[in-house]
Amino acid sequence: MPARKASEVDELMARLGYVFVAPELLQDALTHPSLAGFKQRKKNSTMPYERLEFLGDRVLGLIIAQWLYEKFPTASEGELAKRHAALVNRDALRVVAVEIGLGKYLRLARGEVADGPRKNIATLADAMEAMIGALYLDGGLKAAQKFIHNYWKKEIAIEETPADPKTVLQEWAQGQALPLPNYKVVERTGPAHAPKFIIEVSVKGHPSVSAEGPSKRAAEKTAAQLLLKQLKKA
Repeated sequence: MPARKASEVDELMARLGYVFVAPELLQDALTHPSLAGFKQRKKNSTMPYERLEFLGDRVLGLIIAQWLYEKFPTASEGELAKRHAALVNRDALRVVAVEIGLGKYLRLARGEVADGPRKNIATLADAMEAMIGALYLDGGLKAAQKFIHNYWKKEIAIEETPADPKTVLQEWAQGQALPLPNYKVVERTGPAHAPKFIIEVSVKGHPSVSAEGPSKRAAEKTAAQLLLKQLKKA
């Protein structure tokens, strides 16, 4: 499979705000194994992309953790943990991937349906982690930190600790002496690279609600938000 054109690589590096010394690292970060025809590879083999994804996840976690530690000197460990989780999850990674147009540069196998993989939350989140791993290997912690500080600055500036709808719903149920909310997969459709889930959530004694999302987590989160709104009106 041919590498990306030099013009496209230069365009992406401009969006990243960093020029790679070893452009092959950037190419590896753009080659998702599930999209690039590597499904037939041996089980004990590995892809550079997968290794970059592993590394990028840890680099992002460390940089965000230090940033939070310095920005919120009076925050408790629990508050820092909540903020950290909100800033390194798939949703946060996807937002940045969409902002820099990362999906456009992914290297796809022939015959793939382009729009699905390029917009899928899991694919974009994984690719974003691989990109951060590549940045770290090529330019060190400074390069990765500059990129992360640039694209996560809006979210980290939020003064209020982000509240996860699933956690809020669980706390509400516990406060009412009710069993924990129950989540059930009602339907799963779409191809493996672009699935759609319909999740139903219920709390004992109250009508259930359903919501759709591109992942179980996303659908559960939306369903929890809808049920919380419904409970507040009751």
